[in-house]
This record gives sequence, C-alpha cells and structure tokens, in this order.
Amino acid sequence: MITAAQLLAARVLLGIDQRRLAHLSGLSAPTIARMEASETMVRGTVCSLVKLIDAPDAAGIEMIDEGAVSHSLGRGVRLKFISGSAKTLAGARSEHKASGRTRTRT
Repeated sequence: MITAAQLLAARVLLGIDQRRLAHLSGLSAPTIARMEASETMVRGTVCSLVKLIDAPDAAGIEMIDEGAVSHSLGRGVRLKFISGSAKTLAGARSEHKASGRTRTRT
C-alpha cells in the first residue's frame, strides 16, 4: 500500500510533475491527481497500483512501509543507495529508459 503523502513526496524527490509521473507509470494525469488527492491510502486497481509504485522505484525512490527499518517511525520515501554509493537521479532515469520500461518524449 502507498499513501497519498508518499506518492507526492516521491514525485517531489524526483522533481517531476503529475504529467511526467503519469507518462512514466503508464497512467493518466487525472488518475495521478486523484490518487494524490486521497486522504490516506491511495486506491486503485492492482494493475494501476503496481504501475504507480514501479515508476518511482525504477527512478531510484524507495517506499518505506509502516514498521519498516528506518531512523524514524511511520511511512515515507527515500532515495535508494546502490552498492554503498548514491545512485544519481540522472543515472536512475537513464537506466529506466534503457530497460525499455518507459518511452521518452521528444
């Protein structure tokens, strides 16, 4: 499960707007807006939720579940670290594009 606050925080960490997240996830911009406007947990079909979580994950965002190992309590998001070094957003985006999981706009 993902909360609306986590979705918004992930998008802000990536520095993208709702339209870009919609493009990366394969969902519509109104769907992203509706999900971010949720009061608590984001609701949607299983397929939509998987797409919604996979897009930030592929770009280097880790969703922190309630009760997960963290320095603070509660849910959240954080940038991923790979092999002891910070994975840059630019690197994550190019890996995401190279994997063929998304198309880029020209």
